[in-house]
Amino acid sequence: MSPAPAPWRFEAIGTGWQITTENEISPGDRAAVSTLIDAYDAVYSRFRADSSVRDFARTGGSVDLGPHWPELWDTYVNLEDLTAGAVTPLVGRALETLGYDPAYSLVPSGVPSPVPALGDTLHSTGTILSATEPVLLDVGAVGKGQLVDLVAGLLMARGYTALTVDAGGDIRHAGQPGLRVALEHPFDRTRAIGVIELDASGPRGAIAGSATNRRAWGEGLHHVLDGRTGKPVDSIVATWAIGESALIADAAATALFFAGPEAVATRLEIDWVRMFSNGRVEYSRTLPGEVFTA
Repeated sequence: MSPAPAPWRFEAIGTGWQITTENEISPGDRAAVSTLIDAYDAVYSRFRADSSVRDFARTGGSVDLGPHWPELWDTYVNLEDLTAGAVTPLVGRALETLGYDPAYSLVPSGVPSPVPALGDTLHSTGTILSATEPVLLDVGAVGKGQLVDLVAGLLMARGYTALTVDAGGDIRHAGQPGLRVALEHPFDRTRAIGVIELDASGPRGAIAGSATNRRAWGEGLHHVLDGRTGKPVDSIVATWAIGESALIADAAATALFFAGPEAVATRLEIDWVRMFSNGRVEYSRTLPGEVFTA
């Protein structure tokens, strides 16, 4: 039996990727993956001066955000309702005000404001998004998960039926035996608070996590913002969600900072873990794994 090929590791969209397959990924297929990621980034990155969302922020009006936008829009409408307005793609300006800007200045330039409801500012029909005024979108609560699913789908369509796509902890696992994933302790990266078993053949083949220490700067400043205030959350420090797709897991991991976990689990059909700032850990009763700290 031939040894399994080494994982393909690379950097893209500001995070590290690792793709493991049963067969070596050909140069042509690697190029196709890179093209897909760059095309997605060219539409949705608020860190690129030439992106569609950055141009939309300057001009307003209408923009064609391409074939992946309807799924993003529907997911954000669902999240806004589930979290009473806390999770929204309209937090881009607030993040930049706090210093999480294209230059990574990490220096606040003011006090962010609450963002409006989606329906008050935006209208979406198919791939076309229109705004009543220029807005800066940030799709970070859902976009990375969607991109992981897209990469996994591209590779599976090209014959790589057993694979694991991991983009900075957003993982889609398919066609292989169960994968054990450690849950990194948000206060100590050398420790895990638990282990999850992903089921590639069932409804729990993806996991995503979010933590306030991952993109943090200054005192109490990080990337998980409450759209109702424009400010970072402070009671929960880490969440994980396990679901059928990386998009769903990514969306749920953000929603768990703001909504009751049972409501999130029911609406999005996920299992979950979350840790509070005092170290207390909660998790779903049907969690496919174990938690060491509770």
